[in-house]
Amino acid sequence: MKPERKKKKLLELFTNITSKTTIVEPMKKIHGTLRDREAIEREIALIMREVLDHGIFSTKLTPRQLAKLVILYHDGKNDTEIARDMGNEKLAKTVARARVRIKLFRDSDFKMPFEREVLEGLLASGKTMNEVSEILGISSSSLREYRHVIAMEEDTTLDPYLERIQYVMEDKDLTEQMTSGVAEDGLREAIDTTEAELIDIS
Repeated sequence: MKPERKKKKLLELFTNITSKTTIVEPMKKIHGTLRDREAIEREIALIMREVLDHGIFSTKLTPRQLAKLVILYHDGKNDTEIARDMGNEKLAKTVARARVRIKLFRDSDFKMPFEREVLEGLLASGKTMNEVSEILGISSSSLREYRHVIAMEEDTTLDPYLERIQYVMEDKDLTEQMTSGVAEDGLREAIDTTEAELIDIS
């Protein structure tokens, strides 16, 4: 085969591979049984609406934003990136507090400039928050954040809801694995077909 013809054939191959017809169409076959990302976000939002309606905790974030928080957290996004994805980077602190409330912890949440047991002992001693912050040499706002993390880790109120969310997220992971597999199969099939055609033409 002439180089120009082969180059043209390969270009057509990659055009076909990256087109919606080749990759997306096979994925539609599994969406009847496995939920796509948007459907999963909606389902998590419904669970979050229950939580907020029952007054278990309050936040400025809407149920849909909380659902987005859950998914983006599992995608590896930090609080600022999540807030930015919501359209307002200033929501980063609100995102962080809501994230901790629903037990989506980061290692940094537990990095304190003192032993955790020391803080827990002081909080249980009956001292005021101002007294504790002075003893530890930290600001009142930092003390509230540390106390919040410890309290939420030990709180089991949300556990039934979080278990439901975890179930939905596991379905999300399975969906992504399946769609990825289908896409790869479609890619391999397109390459095999084109290679066969190239051999025939040669």
